[in-house]
Amino acid sequence: MKGKHVALLIIAILVADQILKIYIKTNYYLGEEHNMLGSWFRLHFVENKGMAWGWEFGDGFGKIALTLFRLVAVIAGTFYLRHIIQKQMHKGFIVCASLIYAGAAGNLIDSMFYGMIFENSDYYVQNVANFTALGKGYASFLHGKVVDMLYFPIIQIDKMPTWMPFLGGQPFEFFSPVFNLADAAISTGVIALFIWQKKWMPDNKPATATSEPASTETDNG
Repeated sequence: MKGKHVALLIIAILVADQILKIYIKTNYYLGEEHNMLGSWFRLHFVENKGMAWGWEFGDGFGKIALTLFRLVAVIAGTFYLRHIIQKQMHKGFIVCASLIYAGAAGNLIDSMFYGMIFENSDYYVQNVANFTALGKGYASFLHGKVVDMLYFPIIQIDKMPTWMPFLGGQPFEFFSPVFNLADAAISTGVIALFIWQKKWMPDNKPATATSEPASTETDNG
């Protein structure tokens, strides 16, 4: 797989991810939701300070640490992608690595810059945020919130049967996380690698050494 093909794939994911995030950020108020394909696929605007799928990694220092970790991972990933392309590793492996790289870079953009260029989205005011002058946004560099919007509540049950362990009498929903295209790219790459790693990863087992039998002939001069 050629480097230009990898670059096009990464750019396509980044562009699609950022277009959707910017559209949601500047057209939806925080918490706004619209059905897209029935009730099982919705656009639901949320923001999170942490990792993929809405997980968080503390506040303040934790946010900076997570953003810096993403930055280091993306920089290292650039060199790693170049390495596996030069080694001509399996196309499937390169594609998955590219998906993970693009997803990490997509969320890194939010964390680094969104706080500097957007107004704050307030759940209670229900305002629609606009762009601001650079540095006049809701947060400083590295403190931006990641925009999520893809929501697939395929199964929703108001109350589970009381006889069920752990879930009895409780509401149940599958699939509850709200995520974005960058998260989806990361998850797709990781899951595909997990399923096909034996096929795509190189076999590092050392080759069995074969030795030729020693010659029994002697030189009689």
